Amino acid sequence: MVDTSNRFSNWLRDRLGLDELPFFRTPDYMYKANYWLGALVASAFVYAVVSGLILLLYYNPADPYDQTQYIINSVPYGSVVLFSHLYAAYAMILLAYVHMFRNYFVGAYKAPRELVWLAGVLLLVLTMGASFVGYSLVGDVLGVDAVGVGEGILGSFPGGSVLNALFFGNGTTQDTFTRLLAWHIILVALIGLLFGLHFFMAERYGIMPTRRVKPTAPAVYTKEEESKFNPWWPRNFVYMMSLMLMTWGLILIVPNVLANVNGLPLLLNPHPAPSPSSPQAASVPAYPPWFFLFFYKIADFLMPNGAPYPPFGALLVAVLIPMVYLLLLPFLDRGKELHPFGRKFWTWVGVMLITYLVEMSVWGYLAPGVPEPFTDQVKVLLPPAVIAAIGVYAMGRTWSRRKVSLESPVLPKGTGPSPVTAFGLVVLGMLAVGTVGLAINDPTVPGGAAAVALVLAFAAFARGFWRRSSGNTNQETVNRKARITLAETVMAVLFVVAVVLAFNMWTVPSTGPQSSLFGVDLGALLLMLGEALSLYHYANYAVKASI
Repeated sequence: MVDTSNRFSNWLRDRLGLDELPFFRTPDYMYKANYWLGALVASAFVYAVVSGLILLLYYNPADPYDQTQYIINSVPYGSVVLFSHLYAAYAMILLAYVHMFRNYFVGAYKAPRELVWLAGVLLLVLTMGASFVGYSLVGDVLGVDAVGVGEGILGSFPGGSVLNALFFGNGTTQDTFTRLLAWHIILVALIGLLFGLHFFMAERYGIMPTRRVKPTAPAVYTKEEESKFNPWWPRNFVYMMSLMLMTWGLILIVPNVLANVNGLPLLLNPHPAPSPSSPQAASVPAYPPWFFLFFYKIADFLMPNGAPYPPFGALLVAVLIPMVYLLLLPFLDRGKELHPFGRKFWTWVGVMLITYLVEMSVWGYLAPGVPEPFTDQVKVLLPPAVIAAIGVYAMGRTWSRRKVSLESPVLPKGTGPSPVTAFGLVVLGMLAVGTVGLAINDPTVPGGAAAVALVLAFAAFARGFWRRSSGNTNQETVNRKARITLAETVMAVLFVVAVVLAFNMWTVPSTGPQSSLFGVDLGALLLMLGEALSLYHYANYAVKASI
């Protein structure tokens, strides 16, 4: 199977001229997810765009709430598309934060990657804006409240009435939601354009090397060094596809499982909140989207004289100042040191950004709309700042003395799996197959979720099994061949289960509550295909190349 795929890969390389693409060559150690967080963000973005285009066929801004309910209840698999579209945006925001702060602490904003960093920060801002508008398009009470908050902020700007008319129209429902839909599309288009630039520059300078190889800026490989690494095609492509399929799988599975959980908080529930004209709307707190809870809480802050901040003041503190700081960071931190404890001040600021983001979001959820006196703000905000400063300073001094890297070393090789481990692998595989069979015969969301969990556990256990089977040096070659055989076996099992699932998931009702099971099944299918590609990458490149 591997040799056949290699022949096909070589044919594509020759016909498409893939070796001539100006893409970054990648060293072996970079094939880990933490080096590919940008690819995960891009995967969520692509999914959001595709699902959004499907929703665009059915959405009517003249009647947003009822049209959303129509998509959920009457359009075949409409709930699957809508719920996963929402969670694709959530995933994109979360992954963008993780991607940005990971690059912050490894110093990936330093020369020569300043423009990559700037584009990334602007992409996060655009993503937040597009998500805010998309969240409001549902037309439920939370969306309408979010629009009201947006109008209040823009109204506090000079020329606020003009800005409100530009962004929210003349106040009628149809005009407001037509504008929101237009801005949603415009912002997504801008994200796509800026992402293209971000991707081009990221390929130009490559993924940030580990500090063990490049401890100081500029951290780039020379052309001579890069020529020894793996070309983009086919290894990078295969690895990216495996990550993309697994990301899409999770985007489908999570919301379609949560859609069947009773009592879920509104902020996480993929179902819309009540209509703003319904009696139930009066009992719903005026929450913003979860990713703006931090701003919502800061808007509750009172100044030392007891007066509330004007909306623009809250926007300045919560959004504009942090954004300007992040944009200027490459020009403020001009040192060459890349280790976080070699640039203690900037590390402390980064820790505080994360701390305050989480702290304000939780506070905003627990005490929405409650005015907070200045003394309470000090009690909440000051202790983490002091503790973080002491911690970073102390660890920085220790690092300075020892000059050791906190990068994790290569994992030691195991001594080989025991018979009990092998038996556990067989039992887990049987449980996974049996649960998948039950889920197919009696489809329920909990059953589907259990089947997905067991299949993933089996795949993870199998992966750990052959890693532990590396053994000692004398047995290394034999064990590597055994791992290839095991990988191909697991790939075959995953492929068979995926084929069975692909045929049976179409028996799930296309509308109604059970239709969410289709989303779970489709997500499981993509996860299995992604895992199979990951195993193919592992067997065909990571292991076989070393034999």
